[in-house]
Amino acid sequence: MAFLDKEVFTTVIDSTPLVSIDLVVENEHDEILLGRRTNRPAKGYWFVPGGRILKNEKLSNAFQRLTLHELGKSFQIEDAQFLGPYEHFYDDSVFSEEISTHYVVLGYRLSVRSTELKLPLEQHNAYEWFTKESLLSSDSVHRHSKWYLDRTAV
Repeated sequence: MAFLDKEVFTTVIDSTPLVSIDLVVENEHDEILLGRRTNRPAKGYWFVPGGRILKNEKLSNAFQRLTLHELGKSFQIEDAQFLGPYEHFYDDSVFSEEISTHYVVLGYRLSVRSTELKLPLEQHNAYEWFTKESLLSSDSVHRHSKWYLDRTAV
């Protein structure tokens, strides 16, 4: 399993849906963790942590890798509650404003103690714990992140 080079990955994004995992991380105060995205798509928005599943990567292994990479601590998929499948459509992609991105996302809710996370600043330049109410009412939280708490949110 490996990440694709830019040229190949651009062709994949332009040709197929990507499969990913999104993490609705909830702390001991019933707050949801969001990071401010540093890259397209959804650049500049507050968004739940997550990432792509790699070819030939078992779902359980992807979950461990993504929680380690996105939260600074590895969790088992059995520690989470499956929320269901979601579809995310974007007009742009990580490498281009002209190529759209289609994600098929597996949403998972994960309960944590906020002090156990070591949040890296790679995909996100800041993190914040949002109450469910503030998450749903904020214009700076991306609608796809809102869907995990309210499928009617736009």
